[in-house]
Amino acid sequence: MIIVKKVRAWYVYFAVGVFMTVAMISGATQPLLDTTLVASAVSPIFQGNPNQPQVALACNVFWGEEYLPNMLKTLDDNNVRITFFIGGSWANKYPEVLKDLANRGHELGNHTYSHPHPNTLSKEKNKEQILKTEELVASHTGIKTTLYAPPYGEYNNTVLLAAQELSYTTIMWSIDTVDWKRPPPDVLQARVLKKIHNGAIILMHPTAPTAQALPGLINEIKKRGYTIVPVTDILK
Repeated sequence: MIIVKKVRAWYVYFAVGVFMTVAMISGATQPLLDTTLVASAVSPIFQGNPNQPQVALACNVFWGEEYLPNMLKTLDDNNVRITFFIGGSWANKYPEVLKDLANRGHELGNHTYSHPHPNTLSKEKNKEQILKTEELVASHTGIKTTLYAPPYGEYNNTVLLAAQELSYTTIMWSIDTVDWKRPPPDVLQARVLKKIHNGAIILMHPTAPTAQALPGLINEIKKRGYTIVPVTDILK
């Protein structure tokens, strides 16, 4: 009985080997390699270096331009540079605001063109969203974006591969202000400070409570011994 089992096992291995060889020659295994084996090695970034007392502010911009002047003044007053993830269709409406962000020395990332649900798109459609914004940002600022923040924080193997194949690093966050719900500024500040840590990536948007909370938030972050840097710096 033991001999029979061994023979059967050898036969199964042999059959699988023959099948894989034929499939590889015919190209049938290519989709499997693309969507499973390669994608398993790709992952988004949720935080930066845990050994450095640095944090990054990551601001997604698809609306809220009316709150940006106050936010930018606060950032300038405190000599802080952050990362703005740019929505392409927004930038198309407000190219001068986009240029202002770049001229002030802030880092620009990519937040798609039309803010779709990335998980519902094919790899090529995901690439189209990224590239359309990349080209728009570059045409107005001369800057090529290399960081990608997928809308809604959605990602799967297809989304991650689309970004990777375009030489983008996919960025998530480790602290969420949830400012899109318009909490009171003190609640927003407490929400961040409660979870502050080395390498934190803090997600925010241009909203009224964010603009109001930002001066005190920056002050408290610095008092706790952290330096605020753009996302790229925190990954080093």
